[in-house]
Amino acid sequence: MTAERVDAGALWDRILAGNARRVAEILRAYGPRTRSELVTLTGLSRPTVTAGLAELTGADLVTEELSSAARPAGGRPAAVVRLTRAAGLALGVDVGRRHVRVAVADLGHTILTERATRLDRDADDHPYEVLDVATALVDHALEATSATRRDVVGVGLGIPAPITRQGRIGSAALLPAWAELAPGEELAARLDLQVRVENDANLGALAEYLWGAGRGCVDFVYVKLATGIGAGIVLDGRLYRGAAGTAGELGHVTLDARGPLCRCGNRGCLELTAGGRALLENARLTRPDLADLGELVRLAADGDPGCRRLLIDAGTQLGYALGGLVNLINPARIVLGGELRGGAPLMREPLRRGLADTAMAAPVHAVQVVSAQLEQRASALGGVTLALGVVSAS
Repeated sequence: MTAERVDAGALWDRILAGNARRVAEILRAYGPRTRSELVTLTGLSRPTVTAGLAELTGADLVTEELSSAARPAGGRPAAVVRLTRAAGLALGVDVGRRHVRVAVADLGHTILTERATRLDRDADDHPYEVLDVATALVDHALEATSATRRDVVGVGLGIPAPITRQGRIGSAALLPAWAELAPGEELAARLDLQVRVENDANLGALAEYLWGAGRGCVDFVYVKLATGIGAGIVLDGRLYRGAAGTAGELGHVTLDARGPLCRCGNRGCLELTAGGRALLENARLTRPDLADLGELVRLAADGDPGCRRLLIDAGTQLGYALGGLVNLINPARIVLGGELRGGAPLMREPLRRGLADTAMAAPVHAVQVVSAQLEQRASALGGVTLALGVVSAS
């Protein structure tokens, strides 16, 4: 390798090799690490790691600096090695019902910029138009960091629907206009970059695992409370996707088999009582001018009795739906995110009561219910983690 500038994609596809590549892959996935940590994570000897780092340093792909973290035993902070910007950039793209958000990071796990735009029309019905918007926003975000597509090694794309292992919409009824296309392939064709596509709640789980409320916790459930309800499940430090790739569709857990018909084709789903669409529809019976979920949460926090009741009841229903999951996988945390995250203080105790009614005492006692930390940024940042390869999927 040399310090001569090459496309980041070519660097990772054809140029990085041998032990230098192994060290670089670990730094890309795990972020800045000490030399001792690199020995452990790579499984290579210390001299071999040192030789790999020397090769990467000669190509200006790594730098070594003192860690800001205090050492437990005192003394000088350990030096950590991190990939430089020359190693490339990772992009996250989050498509929501009424927004597109893009995040750009270097391969040293530093977020460089984020950009978002509101959509004039629901993304559900206009996939090609939305992907065009996403493409333009990617270029705008790259320009803000004085970068181009040549600097990008990968893109993670989030879609608010179940995604199969083949990268297609897992239920045509949930996002019918998108059902006939492969979103990742469509965006890849526009950008001429490698794109991996994933459910937006799964990406939220990955982001909270690396940067937010899931840090240090290898078994947790991230719940995205928005227009719909989705869950990302992390088990033993790995994203759990299931046999078809569609695990985590919490909003379509049936609570009442004789209940009203859901858009997924089943009856009595959680979304019909606790999803954002249902909450807004009910709230507008008494507040017809209610703008969005954010206003509903603000009114509830200010003491509006109707909005408070809706969130409290939603918390209880969410607890019922999560009870079976808590029994089955015994998570350490439930992380509440999405547009309704601000309602978590009202929803938390009803949720725990719902859990107590539907799950065994031991796993209910063991699980923490906490608010997500990344708010609306979670899915875009999760796309970055997907491009970095931070958490492998099972």
